Amino acid sequence: MRKRDQTPDGIGLFAKRILLERAVREDPEPEAFEGWLLERGATCDGDPGGAAFGAMARSIFEEWRLAHAMPDFSAWLERGAPSEDSNPFACGAPDTRADTATNSSASAAGIARATQGQ
Repeated sequence: MRKRDQTPDGIGLFAKRILLERAVREDPEPEAFEGWLLERGATCDGDPGGAAFGAMARSIFEEWRLAHAMPDFSAWLERGAPSEDSNPFACGAPDTRADTATNSSASAAGIARATQGQ
């Protein structure tokens, strides 16, 4: 199996980080934010990887608009954007941190049920 080249992903994420850091540092007015982003993205278009800055500027603006349009999304961002997949047990994986004896008997019961018809 050939692995996918992730270089374009890295370039895009680098561009996004640069733009976000500049936005924090320069603190543009909310009503001028779209123009500010597009201008920053356009100034990098002549550079290698410059198209990534334009694409990421548009992506940041879309996320910014979404945050303003959806209060739940905005609140999630304010909480630090926690992710359920950072906790493997939130996705239905068995919790191996619990009592080992309980897990062993539950596993044995599950195996027994699965093999009953064989």
